[in-house]
Amino acid sequence: MRAYLDHAATTPMRPEAVEAMLPYLRGEFGNPSGGHTESRRARMAVDEAREQIAELLGVDLGELVFTSGGTEADNLAVVGAWEAGSASSANPATPQALVCTAMEHHAVLNTCTALARRTGAQLRVVPPDKDGIIDLGALAAACTDDVGLVSVMAVNNEIGTVQPLDAVASVVRSGSPHAVMHTDAVQAVPWLAMEQVTAVVDLTTVSAHKFGGPKGVGALVVRSGTPLDPVIHGGGQERERRSGTLNVAGIVAMAAALATTVSERDRAGSRVRVLRDRLGDGLVRSVDGVSETGLRHEKVPGHLHLRFAGVESEALVILLDEAGVAVSAGAACSSGAVEASHVLLSMGMGRHEAASGIRFSLGSSTTDEEIDHALAVVPDAVAQLRD
Repeated sequence: MRAYLDHAATTPMRPEAVEAMLPYLRGEFGNPSGGHTESRRARMAVDEAREQIAELLGVDLGELVFTSGGTEADNLAVVGAWEAGSASSANPATPQALVCTAMEHHAVLNTCTALARRTGAQLRVVPPDKDGIIDLGALAAACTDDVGLVSVMAVNNEIGTVQPLDAVASVVRSGSPHAVMHTDAVQAVPWLAMEQVTAVVDLTTVSAHKFGGPKGVGALVVRSGTPLDPVIHGGGQERERRSGTLNVAGIVAMAAALATTVSERDRAGSRVRVLRDRLGDGLVRSVDGVSETGLRHEKVPGHLHLRFAGVESEALVILLDEAGVAVSAGAACSSGAVEASHVLLSMGMGRHEAASGIRFSLGSSTTDEEIDHALAVVPDAVAQLRD
């Protein structure tokens, strides 16, 4: 028995996505940028997928830019919008500062840091409150007239808190009227109505493998009139906003996965929330020294984040994996070394506490049996590490 409880990292591919993808891994191999019959068929498949994805996200066809995934889309949003704003004659003043939250995914946080270092711009990092919701007062203080870009994620990837984007947008538009507003909505797609997310920002990042599509394909929504310079140059695909041969199979599969996700979102959310709450309540009752991070009613249904006092999260991840439960620490860097979660540190926790967190993330395919298995295995693993 294995319980896969790491859907926030990646989801199993939906059967509909696999089925849609297969023809373009076999006989339909055309390059959509060409002019012959094979290319035209590939272009038609991309156009149909683009139309479907745009409708499901609540945007226009021309506002969708396909990328290799969420990280590239975040980089394009941050760097592309900043460079376009800096060079735009429509901007009455060259922007001097950019703003993001301390809880951002590293694809945004590290990109903002690198951009500030390269350009000399001031990076203003806004903290969350103790429950993982952005501090709107601190955001208002950071959003002055010289800000060119603001990035606030829709749903935190580690603890699952939903940020109040309507209130955030109101603060940004009031204090920084020339700023472009971006949201990393990678974790939002399975749970939130995306047309409401894309409506309040200028740029929105999504990634297919977070909602049952394949890895290696994503998109950036660029609202009409939003200035954006490319960061990848070449053949001028995607209206010269992102060059490179389009991933036809991935784009078609992404559209199929998104269609299924949207059609079952409400039903899946209700079911998964019950499973999440059963898991959380059961572990809090059966394991001493457990603290839950954030408030459940402020989270998407699939996220449960717990801190186990006296336990190093990475060691617990390894032990649970051996016992058939896949979870994430959300605190390991690429070198494999354990470091305290920057998300938990930004919420005011100490380093030891911030290094004790485990993310249990559920998805549409999570079963009762997986929750039963986790409830049986986790208490013994924690006790073993404490001993």
